[in-house]
Amino acid sequence: MSILKIAIQKSGRLHDQSLQLLKDCGINVENGNDQLKVTAQNFPLEILYLRNSDIPQYLEDGVADIAIVGENLLLEKQKQIEIIEKLGFSKCRVSIAVPKEISAYTLQFLNGKKIATSYPNTLQNYLDKKGLSAEIHLISGSVEIAPNIGLADAICDIVSSGSTLFKNGLREVETILFSEAVLAKSQKLPSAKEAILNKLVFRIKAVLEAKNKKYILMNVPNNKIEAVSQILPVMKSPTILPLAIEGWSSLHSVIDETQFWEVIDELKNAGAEGILIAPIEKIIL
Repeated sequence: MSILKIAIQKSGRLHDQSLQLLKDCGINVENGNDQLKVTAQNFPLEILYLRNSDIPQYLEDGVADIAIVGENLLLEKQKQIEIIEKLGFSKCRVSIAVPKEISAYTLQFLNGKKIATSYPNTLQNYLDKKGLSAEIHLISGSVEIAPNIGLADAICDIVSSGSTLFKNGLREVETILFSEAVLAKSQKLPSAKEAILNKLVFRIKAVLEAKNKKYILMNVPNNKIEAVSQILPVMKSPTILPLAIEGWSSLHSVIDETQFWEVIDELKNAGAEGILIAPIEKIIL
């Protein structure tokens, strides 16, 4: 029997979120402590725990069939790897930051300057696109300290909240790209494993579809059902169940969480009462 091999980060936030996604998909795996690989207990999946920076090469070589990895890393490594699905977590951006005392920053400031980064290819592509020339210093560790020790005039690095930049006296001035975790596929994936991959992707899409959706139910007078239904942005049409109280029904549906907050007042004004919102684990379309 074929087993699909998936590479995920050995440790860190992306590791934890990747395992949580597999768990949400009903796949039971061990956490990988002191192990390089484990096999799922209830799905034909083998998990390879790797250093984040090594994952693109493993995909390109076909050692791993698929991987959960940051999109920014795939772009930096410039590998011929297909992105199957964006996963919506581990969101970040690759940005350029300068010392905060440089208040009159313009894009031309970067011309002829030294820029420290762990993403030389991404940075060089950006500079070329903007017609700029700068000296790139490759640093694999704490890039943020480079301006403080005189190694560089600016940095290019991953930014999430921006707190690390602030602590090091830097401010973000240019965003090169936005990134998130993606499910990526090796071009050397054997055809015999395509069916397993399709089953996994089906489960992942069901989990992702449910992330920003909520189950909504409310009590509505029967003569107000049509008006409430027209306000409520639903997937198809609401389910309507009669209540024990004559003249009232319970209206059930699925709604995007952000849309709910936009229409809550309208729903109440139209006669909806006892509105209840509940989380959804999976949605099968």
